[in-house]
Amino acid sequence: MHQVNSLAEFKSLVSNSAKAYLLLYKSGTEKSDCALQNIEAGLKDVKGLDVYLADVTSTRDIHPAYNVTSVPTLIEFNQGTAKNVIKGCNETNYYKALFDDALFIVESKGDEIPQKSVTVYSTPTCSWCNTLKAYLRKHRIRFTDIDVSRNQSAADEMVRRSGQRGVPQTDIGGEMIVGFNQTRISELLNIKGQ
Repeated sequence: MHQVNSLAEFKSLVSNSAKAYLLLYKSGTEKSDCALQNIEAGLKDVKGLDVYLADVTSTRDIHPAYNVTSVPTLIEFNQGTAKNVIKGCNETNYYKALFDDALFIVESKGDEIPQKSVTVYSTPTCSWCNTLKAYLRKHRIRFTDIDVSRNQSAADEMVRRSGQRGVPQTDIGGEMIVGFNQTRISELLNIKGQ
């Protein structure tokens, strides 16, 4: 993890990253210390992922730029653009799964085979969500994971498109699949064998 001291410094560091994270925190507060400690533990065995830190007490220009009004807040960036916001302190296993998914996606970018876009709508406590994501990883399918328990606009969009609130839901090339329908997912992604 790398400490950043200004918005300009952060933007220059993240501009070339396929995937990066920024933790905005306030040192000495219980929730921020909790998030910092659990993120460090979640990163323990993860190599090659860019994670930056900014203490809002000394770095005052970053949080307004991303409309962050409470800390701790972890922001996920794809190609330098903010894509997902995770607030508060989460369990170490939550952060580990988040970073493992991000690393898998980054490592898979070199594949030559074109693939339909895949977005998984999930929650951290959903066992079928984890089964689905493990299935996709096993077959080297790149996907974006959206935690609908922390992203209300994505949850609303998911319900609007499928008419269902339950997770997992998967958008594969524009088609919504509700639940872990392994047969349909395999058909759409041309996965042979189980």
